[in-house]
Amino acid sequence: MDVGADEFEQSLPLLQELVLGADFVGLDIEFTGLRSNLSRPQQISLFDLPSDWYLKTRHSVQQFTICQIGLSVFSSIEGESNKYVAHSCNFFLFPTTFGILDSEFSFQASSVQFLNQYGFDYNKFLKNGIPYMNEEQEKKIKHNILTGNWRVRSSLDKDQIKVVIDEVTRWLDLAEEGDWMTLPGITGFQAFEVQLVLRQALPDIWTVPRDQGIIVKKVSKQHRWYLENTSGDRASCWKEKILLSARGFSVFFQMLVKAQKPLVGHNMMMDLLHLHEKFFRPLPESYDQFKLNIHNLFPVLIDTKNVTKDIWKELNFPRVSNLSEVYEVLNSDLNPTRNSGPVVIHASKCEKYVETKYPHEAAYDAFLCGSVLLKVAHLLAWRVRGAGSMPEPSFPLYLDVLAPYVNQVNLIRAGVPKINFSGPDCPSIRPPVLLLRVRKWPGVNEQQVYREFQNLCKFDVRRLSRSQFLLLTNKFKDARSILKEYRGHPTLQVSLYRYWRHSPNISCLLQVCGVVTTWALLALLLGRPGH
Repeated sequence: MDVGADEFEQSLPLLQELVLGADFVGLDIEFTGLRSNLSRPQQISLFDLPSDWYLKTRHSVQQFTICQIGLSVFSSIEGESNKYVAHSCNFFLFPTTFGILDSEFSFQASSVQFLNQYGFDYNKFLKNGIPYMNEEQEKKIKHNILTGNWRVRSSLDKDQIKVVIDEVTRWLDLAEEGDWMTLPGITGFQAFEVQLVLRQALPDIWTVPRDQGIIVKKVSKQHRWYLENTSGDRASCWKEKILLSARGFSVFFQMLVKAQKPLVGHNMMMDLLHLHEKFFRPLPESYDQFKLNIHNLFPVLIDTKNVTKDIWKELNFPRVSNLSEVYEVLNSDLNPTRNSGPVVIHASKCEKYVETKYPHEAAYDAFLCGSVLLKVAHLLAWRVRGAGSMPEPSFPLYLDVLAPYVNQVNLIRAGVPKINFSGPDCPSIRPPVLLLRVRKWPGVNEQQVYREFQNLCKFDVRRLSRSQFLLLTNKFKDARSILKEYRGHPTLQVSLYRYWRHSPNISCLLQVCGVVTTWALLALLLGRPGH
C-alpha cells in the first residue's frame, strides 16, 4: 500500500492500531544519496573506530534526505500456530516547507539512477510527499505559530497567497451572502495555512476544508463572529491543527517510539542515523550520545544482516550479496526447516507483493526483513533445541534464541564489524594490520600502493611514514595471501605491524628516552669526584 500526503492523516488511526497490536515492525528506507564525496582523510575505512565512522557518516546524513520509508507490521494470528500477517506500507516523504522551515538537501546521481532502475516514482516523492520535522524544528515552528509570529515563506509563497486573496476578493464583490466558491487543489496543512490567511484578510467570509479543496462562503460579520465562537473552530485550535499537519510523518514516528516494538532492518545503520536526524533531533557530535538516544527510542533492534552473516557459513549456505538472495535461500530446499517454519500472509490491501517481487521498494524490503527474521529465528531454535524437543513456536521463543543478536547492528567498512546499542562495542576481530616498507619508489602515495595490490585483493591503505604504509583488509585469507606473495620482494616488503615496534610515536619516544638516558649517564660520569 502506497501512502502519500493526501492519504496520510486519514490512515493514522489504522496505523496506530496495527503497531500497538504488532509483534515487531520491519523497516527499510530509501535515500536521495548515501555518501557525499569527502576528501580522502574523511572517507570511511577499515582503520576507523566506530566513533570515527560515525563522525564521518554524520555529514552525509545531514546532506541527504529520506524519499521513502517502508514499514511491514508483523502480527501473529490468534488461534493459528506460528502464522503471521504482514501489513506493508510505503510512505513517500518530503521535508516540511512551512514558515521559517525550508530545508536544503542533495541528490547523488548514482542513488537516483539506482532507484530509477527499480521503478521509483519521483513524482510521488516530490509532489505528494508526507511532511516531517524533528523535535528542534517543531519547537521553533510551534513557538512562531502559537505566538502569531509566523510568515508565509515556503509552503505557499507570498505571490501564490496574493493570487488566492485576489481571486476571493473579486468573487466577493459580486457574491451575495450565503454564496460559496471552491479553491481547488489546496490540501493538507497548506489548506490550514491558506484558511488562516483568508480569515485574517477578509472579515466577511468563512472557510471549510474539503477533499477537493477549500470552500469559501460569504457571511455577515455577525454570523462570522457566531461561527468563530461556537463552532470549536477558534484560531488557537486552527494553529494546533496546522502544527499537527506540518509534523506529518513525525506524528507516526512518535507512535512507533511509544509502542516500543522490536524494530527489524537489514544493514540498518544508515536507517537509524536518518531516523534520529530527521524525526528526533539533529545527530549529536558524541557517538556515545547517539547510541544512548537510539537505545532509548528503540530498546530492541535486530539487524538481519548481522544475524545471517554470523550463521551463514555454519549452515553451509551459498554466498549471497543482498536481502532478496537471503530470502530466496531461506525459502528454498537448502533450509532444513522450510516446511516447518512460520507462515507469513499478506493483509488485504497489502497484497501487492504476493506474486510479484519489487526489490528496493522500501515496503517490499521491509517485508523481506521481517520474513527473513522469522525464518532464521526458527532455524536457530531448531538447531538449539532440536526438532523433537522444540516447544510450540512463538515470537517470544524466537526472541530468546535471537538474544545474542539483539541491538547488534552491522557496520560496513570500519574497525569493528558491528555496533552494540545496549553496551560497549565488541573489540575488533579484523585480520591483523600489515606494514609495507617501500624501497626505490620515490614519491609513492596511498593511491599508488592501493593500485599495486588491487589485482590480488582490496586493502585500505594509510601512510605511516615517507616510505611505510599500513594495509588492512577484512578477510584473513587476503592478509595471508599478500604476506606469501610478497615474501622476498626486492622493493615491497610486507610484514605484520607491531605497534610497539613500528609506531612512529613509540620510536620517537624511545629516541627521546635514549637521548635523555645518555645525557644522564654522561652527567653522572662527568660529575663524579676524582679518586
